[in-house]
Amino acid sequence: MASLSSKAALVALFSLLVTYASGARPAASFNASDFTADPNWEAARATWYGAPTGAGPDDDGGACGFKNVNQYPFSSMTSCGNEPLFKDGKGCGSCYQIRCVNHPACSGNPETVIITDMNYYPVSKYHFDLSGTAFGAMAKPGMNDQLRHAGIIDIQFKRVPCNFPGLKVTFHVEEGSNPVYFAVLVEYEDGDGDVVQVDLMEANSQSWTPMRESWGSIWRLDSNHRLTAPFSLRITNESGKQLVADQVIPANWAPMAVYRSIVQYSS
Repeated sequence: MASLSSKAALVALFSLLVTYASGARPAASFNASDFTADPNWEAARATWYGAPTGAGPDDDGGACGFKNVNQYPFSSMTSCGNEPLFKDGKGCGSCYQIRCVNHPACSGNPETVIITDMNYYPVSKYHFDLSGTAFGAMAKPGMNDQLRHAGIIDIQFKRVPCNFPGLKVTFHVEEGSNPVYFAVLVEYEDGDGDVVQVDLMEANSQSWTPMRESWGSIWRLDSNHRLTAPFSLRITNESGKQLVADQVIPANWAPMAVYRSIVQYSS
């Protein structure tokens, strides 16, 4: 005759087999990293780095090439993204809403962050390594430090359009640029926020020359002749929408100079 403990084990096994036969997973195996209740949100994990109230990198930059991400419009609300978010640099500048709900210090309110850096050591399929400022922003009032002390947390995220009020697409000519080598950082694009292709047209030309991605959001052109400015630049975002900044780089351009266009995507 089977013991009571043996009967209990058999009942448990039968229950487990019924669960799998029905196509369902045992409820005990679910966790916040496996699913989200809201179909508009996806599951991810978040960590943070740098100063607790900083912008992430010590130099306020990152692998996208953006400068002064502690200032407007980034305002320290920045994040490293692992490859599905960073996209080998083509995810630079994209915007995401994030929220946390599974820690007592979480507010549950969405906050918007911008991808400005690369996360080389992901702990999940989607991993946001946030600035201390952005991580703390997900907390209830007065509980920022308590949330940061949690370390790795489960979050939810979704892609959202970028919106940089008062700004047009801007081009920062990189150090080392010269008459046969031209490199430029593209930033502040509303909508997708990212750039997947940049093309250059020289003065008195009717054709576009493709630039190639150097790193992050920096694009370069290595020329076999002296380039003739002013330059027009055409940018293409992830959605395939193009903008042309006509003669945005003047004839007397200089390395490390910033040139603001008069064009912008509709967000």
